[in-house]
Amino acid sequence: MSSETSAKVIIPAGRIDPFEQSIPNLQVSSELLGWKQLKAARVSLSGREMIQPPLTHHALVLFLHPPEKLEVRYAGVKRQTAPFAGTVSVVPAGSSVGWRWKGRKDSLHVYLPPELISRVASEAFDLDSNRLPTPSLDCLDAPQLLTAMLAVENELLAQGMGGPLAAESLANMLAVYLIRHLLAPARLPSGPYGILPPKRFRAVVEYIMENLESKLTLEQLAAVTHLSPYHFARLFKATTGLPPHQYVIVRRVERAKHLLQQKGADLSMVEVALRVGFSDQSQFTHHFKRIVGATPGQFRNSARIA
Repeated sequence: MSSETSAKVIIPAGRIDPFEQSIPNLQVSSELLGWKQLKAARVSLSGREMIQPPLTHHALVLFLHPPEKLEVRYAGVKRQTAPFAGTVSVVPAGSSVGWRWKGRKDSLHVYLPPELISRVASEAFDLDSNRLPTPSLDCLDAPQLLTAMLAVENELLAQGMGGPLAAESLANMLAVYLIRHLLAPARLPSGPYGILPPKRFRAVVEYIMENLESKLTLEQLAAVTHLSPYHFARLFKATTGLPPHQYVIVRRVERAKHLLQQKGADLSMVEVALRVGFSDQSQFTHHFKRIVGATPGQFRNSARIA
């Protein structure tokens, strides 16, 4: 690597959790959002050298605003030119990385646990995870992966408005796209298709409606249908036209509408939000207005006038 640098950050050695490292100029992260299957952070940095120790997670780095110059080395990758905006690099868990760049670099870092990749490889593609190639990719131009990464960024910037269920769905989606690129151009085995059987669909809808106020997870919903999280999410969307987390949000808004229309009930917006499963009033108002086209307060006033 060249000697040109304006600042130097040395991160302590040792395999560590992504959020145990010191991340300078961190704009926003998922550390306090309660996400389990993925971690994410958006970073903006100017000309630096960084020696990053091996992490416990696979790291997917989306270059939002590439620097003027970039040199990077990790797990067989050696790059000495700046990447294009919108490309994604994948650093395998356990790999040390050397970064050096000039100019501003804006990037989104998404971290996936290796066990998630192994589980999805087994459940979605009937693959032996031990035979998967090392997930080491350099500046990949992949529209589907980019779309999923941007969805993570949107959820991150919205401070987790979709809740943990949305984060789980995005983690599974990223795992699927990553495995597809790891195995390309090899042909992937096809997974099951179709829709949820009526009995299983009724069971999971009943479970959702009985537990709307709880922090529902993809694993909980999948367990009701006796399917893996990946297969459940795929069949559920084919059945309803919505991913599980979006379906849950719609049901929560519908219940909120019912509470707001009740005569004689003067619940505060915070009380309504908590009763239907939203973590706070801001999250409740955001989704209610997006789906209904009016704020909860406007909707209640209209209902009272009618």
